[in-house]
Amino acid sequence: MDWRRLTELTQGKAMVVERVRLPESGVALEGSFELPQLARLTEADRVFVMAFVRCHGSIKRMEELFGVSYPTVKNRLNRIGAQFEFVDELPVSGNGDVLGQLERGEISVDEAVARMAPQ
Repeated sequence: MDWRRLTELTQGKAMVVERVRLPESGVALEGSFELPQLARLTEADRVFVMAFVRCHGSIKRMEELFGVSYPTVKNRLNRIGAQFEFVDELPVSGNGDVLGQLERGEISVDEAVARMAPQ
C-alpha cells in the first residue's frame, strides 16, 4: 500500500505506525512510531511543499507552476506552516558547535546529547 492510499484511508486523522520493515535486510522493528510532520500532510499539500522546495522557495515560480496568484500561494504556505511545530530556540552549549562536532565525528551521540541537555 502506498502513502496516497493510506492518506485516503485515514482521512487526515492521527495515526501511529507500529511496525516498520526494512525490505533489503529483512529487519522489522515493532513499537509506537509517530509519523514525521511532513508525512501527516494531505497528498495535495505534500505535492505543494515538494514543488516549493524544487522552486527554491520562489513564490513567483509557484504562481507560474500552479497558475495561481501570489496571495493564494502565501495563504496556502501559511496554512501548511501552521500545522508544524517548530523549535523556537536551539540549546546553546558553552562547548561550541555540538552538532558540528558530532557530524565531524569529534564526539559521540551520547556526548552530544549530554552537552545539549538543559542543566
